[in-house]
Amino acid sequence: MQTASTTTVLRVMNERAVFAEVFRLGQASRPELASVTGLSKPTVAVALANLEDAGLLRQVGRRAGPAGRSALLYEVRPEAGHVLAVDIGREFVRTALTDLVGEVVARREEPSRGSRDEDLVAQLTRLADDLADAAGISRGDITLAVFGTPGVHDEADGSLHLAPNLPGWERRNSVARLGGITGATYLVENDASLAAIGEASYGLGRGVPHFVYVLIGTGTGMGVVIDGKLYRGFRGAAGEIGYLPIGDGDPLLDEPGTHRRGMFESVASAPAVVSSGQRLGVLDIVTAKNVLDAARAGDEAAVRTLDREVDYLSRALAGVTAVLDPELVVLGGGFGAHAGDLLTGPLLERLGRLVALDPPRIEVSTLGAEAVLLGAVAVGLTAAHDLVLDRAAPAGIAGLSKS
Repeated sequence: MQTASTTTVLRVMNERAVFAEVFRLGQASRPELASVTGLSKPTVAVALANLEDAGLLRQVGRRAGPAGRSALLYEVRPEAGHVLAVDIGREFVRTALTDLVGEVVARREEPSRGSRDEDLVAQLTRLADDLADAAGISRGDITLAVFGTPGVHDEADGSLHLAPNLPGWERRNSVARLGGITGATYLVENDASLAAIGEASYGLGRGVPHFVYVLIGTGTGMGVVIDGKLYRGFRGAAGEIGYLPIGDGDPLLDEPGTHRRGMFESVASAPAVVSSGQRLGVLDIVTAKNVLDAARAGDEAAVRTLDREVDYLSRALAGVTAVLDPELVVLGGGFGAHAGDLLTGPLLERLGRLVALDPPRIEVSTLGAEAVLLGAVAVGLTAAHDLVLDRAAPAGIAGLSKS
């Protein structure tokens, strides 16, 4: 009995290893897979046959080899699973549905209706239906959903903390309502953390083991990558830089809601830039983009406004640099991405005076508004692969350590 059990476990481990390499390579033959996994060709052949029978792999032709030989090529069946990625922003909701190889098959974006939690759930349910219809599947066919939100998901009581722009979600078990949107397994992750994963997977963070993603938009946040892995902290609140203390003296610190939103967020976010610009005399200002446009046109009040933003950001990044010593700082979020050309040079110059060692590289995200969504896709694909492999495994083997 023990021998049979061990044999089954080894079989599943081999299938996971083969599946992972087929996904990584895109298309692969049995000889290639034997080479990269270290498994024998007969073992690889059995794994391929089992994965094909389970509907997870398919044959896609042949590749010519030496002496006229050709080898069958295999690839992951895209339709074997689907991932719903959702970026619940403070102003917009961005959604995408991907297949099991990560190709986006449908996407939607619209203003957020998160003023009430029930309205947001209804909106997300409708969007999930729209995406599924566009992909030719039902909402129940979605393998996994990943939701990126501001704040911190408390898994112990199912609530969302430090997210004042999402009223109602701080209640116990409120986050569980997201699970009913698709009926599938779901994950909830901080938006800045997902953006950091997006950068690590598809952007400037690829191959960089130590970096931070600083999100500056309607709110502020930071995703931290250490040794190539996302760092969440003890309660999952690592990177909540919106709550960094700021020195006394700025009138913005006395505005209502400052301590609820966080002191740093109250002076360094996009709304804070608007408020600061209005106080300093920038004309015709409605949005942070107005301040940026005026600064690029040489408006002195707008230039002073951005100088104050640089001052706040540089002090925050000096603390981050002293504690984490990142190689790279990626600026993102709606304001961070659009203001990058006005921020990076002054930030580096200011940081050079504030930190003892050379400051980290500071670059503007190349992913723009897609960073959070792409991070959700990256997290979702990994988890979805595990789920479909678990479902294909013999009874009692699901949950085995993944490849």
